[in-house]
Order: sequence, then structure tokens, then C-alpha cells
Amino acid sequence: MQSSIEETIPAGDAGYKPAGWGELLSGKNGLYALALAGGVTLHAVNMYIATTVMPSVVQDIGGMDFYAWATTLFVVTSILGAALTARLLKSAGPRGAYVVATLLFAAGTLISSLAINMPVMLVGRSVQGLGGGFLYALAYGLTRVVLPERLWGRAIGLISAMFGVATLIGPAIGGIFAEYGAWRAAFWSLLPVSGLFAVVAFATMPRSSWDKNERVSIPVLQLILLTGAVLAVSAGSLSQETLWKIVGLGAAIFMIAVIAVVDRDAKARLLPRRSFSLSMPLGALYLTIALLMLSMQPEIYVPYLLQHLHDQSPLWAGYLAALMAIGWTVASFLSSKWQEKGGDKLVVAGPILALAGLVLLAIFLPVHGNGNWSLLAPVCLGLILIGFGIGLAWPSLVTRVYQSAPSTEQDLAAGGMTTVQLFAIAFGTACAGMVANFAGIAVPGGVEGAANASLGLSVIFALAPAIAIAVAFRVNRITGGKG
Repeated sequence: MQSSIEETIPAGDAGYKPAGWGELLSGKNGLYALALAGGVTLHAVNMYIATTVMPSVVQDIGGMDFYAWATTLFVVTSILGAALTARLLKSAGPRGAYVVATLLFAAGTLISSLAINMPVMLVGRSVQGLGGGFLYALAYGLTRVVLPERLWGRAIGLISAMFGVATLIGPAIGGIFAEYGAWRAAFWSLLPVSGLFAVVAFATMPRSSWDKNERVSIPVLQLILLTGAVLAVSAGSLSQETLWKIVGLGAAIFMIAVIAVVDRDAKARLLPRRSFSLSMPLGALYLTIALLMLSMQPEIYVPYLLQHLHDQSPLWAGYLAALMAIGWTVASFLSSKWQEKGGDKLVVAGPILALAGLVLLAIFLPVHGNGNWSLLAPVCLGLILIGFGIGLAWPSLVTRVYQSAPSTEQDLAAGGMTTVQLFAIAFGTACAGMVANFAGIAVPGGVEGAANASLGLSVIFALAPAIAIAVAFRVNRITGGKG
């Protein structure tokens, strides 16, 4: 996005200089930060509400086999929203884009709240995801447009921290309503907040920040392939036959490979040039981001597993599952300060901590504990470590994406980062559904199925941070200690 806002980057701000929180949160910068962080907060609170109430949803309207689909389709449409954000910004500007995104989000929320069966719920979650994808991508895409470079690290830390705010609000809303058998009201509670945010964004964000003559292209084929890859895994997860699960996973891998080939020479690209090459900074950075996102995808089943294996109420299961995001939030604040002197160490330490957390889950989560805190305590520590590890590396990784992108592909790099993150989440939740169904979470179900699923999820997804450790060392070698 080529900014037309005169005050976006004042004279003398071209070079990166450390800045404090006071500068970010005061004056015009503070208004922009409020809007950027507010949209992400709305998106994140919804995610934790949905995660917390899903066990109650399937108990009420059925569809346990499609449990992971409610998250997978939400994230798939979020990818589409993120990819279409540039087009939306060009046609509506930041102010209009935020209003459109919020209205879509609210419409999906209403449909979800009225669902009488799982297909209707999936439609609602899909519409919700489209609006949420816009909100999320707008925050990252506009950070470098409305704020000076010296505030990017702080702003990214603030945006990431909103997931921590969501962990305090989302599980409480979802858990309290779920305990009273009123999960629909949890979704209804988001509607007035959505309306209020639309008003705030309209009053705060600039009318225009785009060069109207700039051509915006949409990588239609690549987006179709991305969607197909996720749906292939999701479809495979529904079959009880191992062969079909392998076919679904193989088809997904094939489509990802085709994307790499198509995107290389396409006029409308999904990612900047050479982003699929690990010899290039963006390629290594995007892969690290994707692997870290995969590390946390067992999270979608954690409330269900805590309720069935450790006798936790919906409210407490939601809060304990949110420990991962709390760890991310705390680490993001610390990392945004530490990255100025120790960014390389943070990039490596992050996946190491995430791996340690998944190992703890593999050992303690599958044990039927009847609420025994000698088992719950290490489970909680594992969840915190996963989130803390991701949050520790995150600001450094995002800042390096901004700094490593060619000047002519800054917008594509920023949007690509969101696309990679969301695709990793969608692909990860689809794989989580496959692993959980294969392990027997639906059939035979019960304690045995939950125990098998928790072990399978922890072990399989521990591969992601293990690989990320090796890639992180490469990131440090080829990015020259940036960020």
C-alpha cells in the first residue's frame, strides 16, 4: 500500500530507532493503535468463545466428526479474506474496509448463533472467518502504513497481546454460557461489540491510504489450490479407512507443490518472488512462521480433552486451554523489548520451548486424572510453554519479514505473512481433525478415544517445532541478525 497520508512517516523517521510504548499509545498513533488492536481483539475473542463452546455445540446439535471443520473452514475463509484485503483497501480505503469486514463478521456470528445443525454452523463460521480474515490482515497490513518504522515492533507486540486479552474474555463468555446450556448467547454477545467497533474504526481510520492507480491482482488459482489442500485433508479425516486419509494428505501435499510452481511465474502472486526457496530470507522466515503455527493446533481439542480426561467444567477447560495464548501474550511483550539486542536468540529459543511444551502434553494430557492437579499442573505448563515459545520468536520474525521484502513487494510480503500463518492454522486444524478421528475421538469415543487422541495430537505435532529449530538457525544466518 502506497500511503497518501502525509503524517504517516514524518521527516526524519526513515531510519529505525527504538521507541517506547508511550509514543505508540499517545496522540494520533494511539488512535491508530486502538483501531488496529481492536479488530484483532474482536477476532481473537470470537476464536476463544468458539473453542470453548464447541463441546457444548456438538452435544446439542451433533456433528462430532466435523468438530475440527468448524475451525478449519473458519480459517480457510480467513485466508481468502486476508488475500482479498488489498482489493478491499483499494476499493473502500481503510475506513470502509474495516466497516465491511466488521459487518461480515457480525453476519457470520448471527448465523452461527442460529444454527440448528452442524452444516448451518459451518456456514456461519465460514462467513465469520471471511470477516475475521479481513480484520486480522488489515491490522498487519496497515501497521507499516499508519505508523513509523520505529514503532513497528511495539505495534506487532501490541497486536499479538490482544490474543492475551482475548484469553481473559473469550473463555469467560463461552464457558459461562456453555455451563448454563446457552452457547448461542455466547455468539449473540459479540453482536453489539461488533457494532461499536465498526463505529470506532470509521471514526479513527483514514479515508484513503492507497494509490488508486496501483493495480491489485488476486492469485485466484493459488487460492483455489490452498483451499483444496485444506479441504482434502479435512475430507480424508472423515473416513475410517487409513487409505483415504493418506490419499487426502497426499493430495494436499501435491497441491502445495503445485502452488510453489505456479506462484513462481504468475503475474498475480500469493507471495513475493523466491518465497518458496529456503536459500532466501523470506522463504526461511515464512517456513518458520508456518511451523510455529502448526505447533499450537492441538489447542482446538484441548477444551474437549480437559472436560473428558480431567473432569474440568466448560469454563475452566476454556481458561486452561487459553494458557497457550497467555504465554504468547507475555512473551510478545518481553520479546518486543528484547529483540533489539537478542533477536537471533529469540528466534531459536521459541521453537525449543514449544517443543518442550508438546512433550509435556504427550506425557500428562492422555492420563485420566479426575481433576488431579499433579497431572493438570504439567499440562498447564506445557500449554504455557507452547504459547510462550511462539510469542518469543514472533515479533522478530514479523519484523524481519518487513525488512527482508524488496521495496516493490512490501505489500505482498505483509499480506503473504498473514496468508502463511492462516494457511498453517487451517492445514494444522485439518490435520488435527484427521489425527483425532484416526485415534478414535469419535469412535469409540469416551475416555479411551480422548486419551488416544491427546497422545496422537501431541506426538505428531511435536514434529513441527522440532523442524522449526533447524530452520531458525538458517533464518539467523541469512537475515543478518535483523530485528
